[in-house]
Amino acid sequence: MLDNNNSTGAPSLSFAIDPHPMPVAAQMREQLIANPGFGRVFTDNMVTIRYSQAAGWHDARLTPRAPIQMDMASAVFHYAQEIFEGMKAYRLVDGGVGLFRPQANARRFRASAERMAMVPLPESLFVESVERLVRSERDWIPAMEGGALYLRPFMIASEVFLGVKPSADYVFAVIASSVGAYFKGDASAVSLWVSQEYTRAAPGGTGAAKCGGNYAASLIAQAEAVRRGFDQVLFLDAVERRWIEELGGMNVFFVMDDGALITPPLTGTILAGITRDSLITLAREQGLVVREAPYAIDQCRADAASGRLREAFACGTAAVVTPIGHMAMGDDRFTIAGGGAGQVTARLRQALVDLQRGAAPDPHGWRHRLD
Repeated sequence: MLDNNNSTGAPSLSFAIDPHPMPVAAQMREQLIANPGFGRVFTDNMVTIRYSQAAGWHDARLTPRAPIQMDMASAVFHYAQEIFEGMKAYRLVDGGVGLFRPQANARRFRASAERMAMVPLPESLFVESVERLVRSERDWIPAMEGGALYLRPFMIASEVFLGVKPSADYVFAVIASSVGAYFKGDASAVSLWVSQEYTRAAPGGTGAAKCGGNYAASLIAQAEAVRRGFDQVLFLDAVERRWIEELGGMNVFFVMDDGALITPPLTGTILAGITRDSLITLAREQGLVVREAPYAIDQCRADAASGRLREAFACGTAAVVTPIGHMAMGDDRFTIAGGGAGQVTARLRQALVDLQRGAAPDPHGWRHRLD
């Protein structure tokens, strides 16, 4: 059936709604989401929209989740035109359901598309697609503490050709996964291996775009970190191999003894995290000074030794706010905040979670209620 309702108030495509013929039974769904882990349990349905030069954006559908049939010569397989977003839907404290800053995800998705020479999806259509899927799959949001519905909007180049040029055809889709905590285990903080051999992105590259290639480039360094007994890799800049940039998939903050926070600046080589931006605002509202400034790994190591560096944490949609307890570069290992979570980190995390889940006032209009 066709459904032309559009809660964003902007012109919309007509969505074809194809009900799932055999959705997961309620009892089985509750078993699956009781302890879902991260990124393994998927919901019944998905959204797809297609683009062609002749028809523009068209064929918007909410359908049962299924493989997408594609030709082996599709451009994404050979020239890696692909972008994605990560966001969550939350069960609010009053029983409702909400998103957190979806318009910011839509803007970043557009910027990523432009950097990758892809046709941008209208921002209103991005938000509407996510809304539709969340309303359809809201029963998949786990009731456990920290549970959420992780949403993965993505776009791939689908033109069938072998030649180096931007694709003329694209597929946009949104899928959803019931999730709990991102990191396994009960550790109060994560450990970082500072990569000296590999870098994530270089000036003029795609570091600020949320494209799969950035993450693929980080995997060998992440594997090295795990092999050495660490949770995550920390990347330095590609030019001097001196300045801290970001983790494989998260931004990073440092809390100094004067109460100020330092986070690497957005110079085009790291991702403009929405969680990062939110935390900067929340920290300043708590009276903290936030400096978006370069921070050298040698200085970080010296500050940890002297006690000037009091806390450190990583942040992102998946992991929210995660304390950093230990770091190592080569044979040199150092500890931050006694190896656990600090007070500023805990306070900022709680402020963010309270906003996301409707337990605190929302003066910025970040919470996007769906019912």
